[in-house]
Amino acid sequence: MKKTVLITGASSGFGRLAAVTFQKKGWNVVATMRNPQSEKELTDMPNVLVTTMDVTQRTSVKSAIREAINRFKRIDVLVNNAGYGAVGYLEEASDADISRQMDTNFIGVVYNIQEVLPYMRSQGSGVIINITSMAGTVGLPMHTLYNASKFAVEGLTESLRFELEPFGITAKTIAPGAFKTGFGNAVSYTQGNKKTDLGRYRKKFQQHYNQVVEQPPKPFGFGDAQVVADLIYRCATEKTKNKIFVGKDAKMMIPMNKMLPKKMFGKMLKDSLLPK
Repeated sequence: MKKTVLITGASSGFGRLAAVTFQKKGWNVVATMRNPQSEKELTDMPNVLVTTMDVTQRTSVKSAIREAINRFKRIDVLVNNAGYGAVGYLEEASDADISRQMDTNFIGVVYNIQEVLPYMRSQGSGVIINITSMAGTVGLPMHTLYNASKFAVEGLTESLRFELEPFGITAKTIAPGAFKTGFGNAVSYTQGNKKTDLGRYRKKFQQHYNQVVEQPPKPFGFGDAQVVADLIYRCATEKTKNKIFVGKDAKMMIPMNKMLPKKMFGKMLKDSLLPK
């Protein structure tokens, strides 16, 4: 029987590339996204089910997973890829800003895992791959909520491994650095609770950040997103480390965070992300 992978956030970026990669390898693919109506390429591929999923709504998650089981009878791999980044002053984040960030990047992961696990347990096998970020290990300036959501998924996965082990299910994280995936288009500024006296600081930061996300980060530039898609497939099919950093910047930043004095490392982060 063909194996089946379910991928969240498959409309673009890593999710879309992973869906194509798995399909080419002969897998059944469940490509979920919020608005599948305009999707053409994936819909026309054999053994691909394109379906609606809003990861922030449990009913939507349940419905998509039920549709996947009805079509392919099993789910062997879950790739939690859907996400976006909230950037800006924490003080200016509204309740809606906070909820959107945590519901998308963390609660949605929990919903998918909870709904998929009964099927994986009945199969006696399964792999859960959570796409986090370098920002799930290193705190970045002005990324407070985004960092919190990715740190949370890292902690969730580390603990989850213990309860899944008796059932033959593994859980892994892939933590990318900077890749050209259109992530800049998925960034939202936390300004639902604007403070007048932060106005000029906010404007200066946003102008600078808009330029930062469009330019290849120095000195490594953007990574090739297909590398991450290939790594997702390898993590699904081979024995790998439970946590893998991918991208030249991520692989350098993690050891630097451990080796460099905190003040020096912090200055490096500020110089790269904050306006002078």
